Amino acid sequence: MATALQVLPCLVRAPLRQLIWGAPMARLASGVALAEHAQQLFESAVGAVQPGPMLQKALSLDPDGRTLKVRDRSFQLRQNLYLVGFGKAVLGMAAAAEELLGQHLVQGVISVPKGIRAAMECAGKQEMLLKPHSRVQVFEGAENNLPDHDALRAALAIQQLAEGLTADDLLLVLISGGGSALLPSPIPPITLEEKQMLTKLLAAHGATIQELNTMRKALSQLKGGGLAQAAYPAQVVSLILSDVVGDPVEVIASGPTVASAHNVQDCLHILNRYGLRAALPRSVKTVLSRADSDPRGPHTCGHVLNVIIGSNMLALAEAQKQAEVLGYRAMVLSTAIQGDVKSVAQFYGLLARVAGARLISSTAGASVEEDAKLHELAAEFQLPDLKLEEVLEAVAEARGPVCLLAGGEPTVQLHGSGKGGRNQELALRVGAELGRWPLGPIDVLFLSGGTDGQDGPTEAAGAWVMPELTIQAAAEGLDVATFLAHNDSYTFFCRLQGGAHLLYTGPTGTNVMDTHLLFLWPQ
Repeated sequence: MATALQVLPCLVRAPLRQLIWGAPMARLASGVALAEHAQQLFESAVGAVQPGPMLQKALSLDPDGRTLKVRDRSFQLRQNLYLVGFGKAVLGMAAAAEELLGQHLVQGVISVPKGIRAAMECAGKQEMLLKPHSRVQVFEGAENNLPDHDALRAALAIQQLAEGLTADDLLLVLISGGGSALLPSPIPPITLEEKQMLTKLLAAHGATIQELNTMRKALSQLKGGGLAQAAYPAQVVSLILSDVVGDPVEVIASGPTVASAHNVQDCLHILNRYGLRAALPRSVKTVLSRADSDPRGPHTCGHVLNVIIGSNMLALAEAQKQAEVLGYRAMVLSTAIQGDVKSVAQFYGLLARVAGARLISSTAGASVEEDAKLHELAAEFQLPDLKLEEVLEAVAEARGPVCLLAGGEPTVQLHGSGKGGRNQELALRVGAELGRWPLGPIDVLFLSGGTDGQDGPTEAAGAWVMPELTIQAAAEGLDVATFLAHNDSYTFFCRLQGGAHLLYTGPTGTNVMDTHLLFLWPQ
C-alpha cells in the first residue's frame, strides 16, 4: 500500500537541504534530520489510520457467511444489508466494506469529496477505490469542505434509501471527518445558501466545532439523529472514524445516528455569544420556533449501534512508536488540543523554551515567569488528557533528542481575506514565537499537519518551522506579522524558500484531526 507521503515525494523531500539556508554548517545536519524525521512521523501517523484496515478490524463475517459480527454484536444477513456513508475517508471505508461483504450488500450510496476518486487513482491507491461493477453509488461534492448542491443531491439519495428500509433490514453507516459538509439537508424553508451563510458567520467569529455542529443539527433533517430516525425501524450500525476531540459520537459529522441532546435554547445561546441573533434569516427563525414546539419530542436511537473504529489517539501512538525507533525520547502531550490558534501557538512557543531549558539543564533558559505562564495557558485550555508536568519531568531526564506529540483542532478567527488553513497558521505563529528569544544550544522544529491532507482551501496538508523562520522571511522581504494579519499563511509559505516548508501529501483517504510534532535536538 502506498503511504501518504509517497504520493508527492518530489514536492515533499527534494527541498530539504535548502531549508536551513544561511544557518551555520554545524546546524545543517540536525536541521535536515529534523525535517526528514518530522515528515516520516507524520506519514506514520496517517498510515496508522487508513480506513480499510480500521474497518476490517471492526467487521467480520462468520464462516457460514450468514452472520455479520461488529465487535461483540451479531446481525443476521439475508439479502437485507444496505450501506450509506459520508466523509473524507468514506471512499476507502466503502471499498473495504464491499470487499468484505460481497453479495450480501444489496445497495449503497456514499457522499465523498469532489475529485477524490481521481486523486486516489492518480496516487495508485487502488485499495481506496470501488470495483467497476460496485453496488455502491458514489456522489462527489463539498469542494473545499463546504456544502454544495452536489452534496445536497447525495444527502437526498441517502435519505431516500434510508426511508425505504423495513424492520428486516440492516443499514451500515460509514462516517468520517468532513461528513457534515457532505450531508447537507436543511429543513425547509431554509435554503442551503442560508445555512452556509450562518455557518460561515459562526466560523469567522471563532465558534468551536461543537458549537457549529449544534447549529447544524438543529437546522438539518439528517443530522442530530435524523438519519437514524429516517431508517427506523431498520437496525443501524455506524462505523465512525473520529475527527473530533474526545471522540464524542454525537458531534462527529454532527451525529446523524445519535439523538441530539441540544435544544433551541442552546442554539440561541450560541447565537447570542457571537452577536449573530439579529442576523438570522427569517427561515432559520421559523425552523427554530417550530422545533421548540415539536409534538414528536426528541429523536430516540435505540435501534442504533455506534462504533468508533479510528481516532487521533491511534495515529499519535504509531508516530510515537516510530519516533522511538528513530532514537527520540517520545511522549504524547495531549490528543485534545483546542482553543484559539494564537493561544495554542504561544503555548507551543513557551513549551519549546521551558522543555528545551530542562533538556540541556540550562540555568540561563526559561525563567520562573515563563514556566508559570506555560502552566497558566495549559490550565486555560482545560484539556482532560494533558500530561504537561509528566512530559516536562521526562524531558529533564532525557539524554538526547526529544519528540513531543499532540493532536487536536485549534480554531482560527478570520480577520483577513488571505489563503491558508489552521495548520499553516499555527505553524507560522509558532515560528514567530520560537524566534522571539534565544533557545540556547538546541535545535527546535515544529510541524502541524492535517491528517486528511488538505489544510483549508489549499493543496498543502500543513507546514513546519524552525526558530530561524522570521530571519529567513525578512531576508526574502516577507513580513510575518502582515501575513498573519490577513490570515494568509499559505501565500507566505509558498513564497518562503520556494514553498520548502509546506507539507504536501495529496488526499490521504483518512481524517482524524491534526497532528502536532515538536522536536528538541541538543547540539
